[in-house]
Amino acid sequence: MNQYIVTGYDYTDEGALERRMNIRPHHLDGAKALKESGNYVLGGAVLNDEGKMIGSVMVLQFESEDGLEAWKQSESYITQKIWETVDVKPFKVANV
Repeated sequence: MNQYIVTGYDYTDEGALERRMNIRPHHLDGAKALKESGNYVLGGAVLNDEGKMIGSVMVLQFESEDGLEAWKQSESYITQKIWETVDVKPFKVANV
């Protein structure tokens, strides 16, 4: 499978954290579904100096670019405008 590191940074407007927290259960449900299908490797929140969530990092794997694109079209943090920027790069988890 092709692996990818996904880095998403949240919008910074006044309501951004509240929006994130409202959508978070849907995002986590999506991550659970990815794990069940073998597409989720790891993930978590990026925190600021005060410990508040300001973004996310995920390592995902898909058989094809089509799988990655399908995920991007359905990811709630993208579709609900939680992540202002999303960077996806090919990645390879070290086998140690």
